[in-house]
Amino acid sequence: WAAPAPRATAAIEAAARAGGLTDAAVAAAKTAAAIMGMNGIYHRATHLMTHPEYRAMPARLRMTGAMSPGVARLDFELCELAVSAIVGCGACLDAHERAARSEGASAAAVHATLRIAAVVNAVGRVLAAEAAAAS
Repeated sequence: WAAPAPRATAAIEAAARAGGLTDAAVAAAKTAAAIMGMNGIYHRATHLMTHPEYRAMPARLRMTGAMSPGVARLDFELCELAVSAIVGCGACLDAHERAARSEGASAAAVHATLRIAAVVNAVGRVLAAEAAAAS
């Protein structure tokens, strides 16, 4: 749900459901996309700004869904890691890589998550551009 094109999201969800993705996993992925879409933009902005005062301020953004995501903590952290990569927030990437590793993720699993996020993002952008050109 972090892909920039609804067509890409629909195709990915259909393929994942055909492979056994549960409703709980779909809900967790949507929650991760919403939380990290919001937090990733905020934290990336505060880290890009030169005035340090903003980094010291609390974000005060709701993350209730992260407390009980409905899937294994590791799976949720990998979802958040993928969205962090798509959003481009270095602080979020570091935080969720650490959390995923502390939940038992290997470097290969983190690497695979980043590769998947890169492909999802690229396909979404191409499809969004095609849709824009067609309209």
